Amino acid sequence: MRAGEVSPKSVAMKRPILIHPDPRLKKVCAPVADISDSLRKLGDDMLETMYDAPGIGLAAPQIGVLDRVIVMDCVREDEGDPRPMLMFNPTIVASSEETSVYEEGCLSLPEQYAEVTRPAEVEVEWIDRDGNLQKETFADLWATCVQHEIDHLDGKLFIDYLKPMKRQMITRKVQKLKRERARSSE
Repeated sequence: MRAGEVSPKSVAMKRPILIHPDPRLKKVCAPVADISDSLRKLGDDMLETMYDAPGIGLAAPQIGVLDRVIVMDCVREDEGDPRPMLMFNPTIVASSEETSVYEEGCLSLPEQYAEVTRPAEVEVEWIDRDGNLQKETFADLWATCVQHEIDHLDGKLFIDYLKPMKRQMITRKVQKLKRERARSSE
């Protein structure tokens, strides 16, 4: 199978993304015990949902699943072929002292962005879709994205890095958007 394809017997399905505030977004996720077909299907669904949104990363709690699973692909369309990544139980095993600042957004906080400072490089271990242990060093946008998604698995949102006033302002904006969406879907 080529990158980005899903196996023919399990067609990927777009799932609804939870919007902050939702208590499931603040929960610590359980480690995945072993890689099953249903978890691979979850990963395919998450990639489909992420690409459709569109986004560059998605964590399982964002679709209401409290397992340690993330997906990401930080390759922009004009930069080359997609590089979809599915990670089970991702863990940061090393991070640089050097930091970088990116304006982050989140599919669970639509239309909200803020600068967040994080380590510029991180080394991550995870289990791939075939049950093999992987390790890779990520830098730049990839490093920011993987840290952002792993934070979701620990019940942390990018706004948790902001000063209280800014965090409250973003939360109020998202709550208003959430109410407007609920009204328009009635």
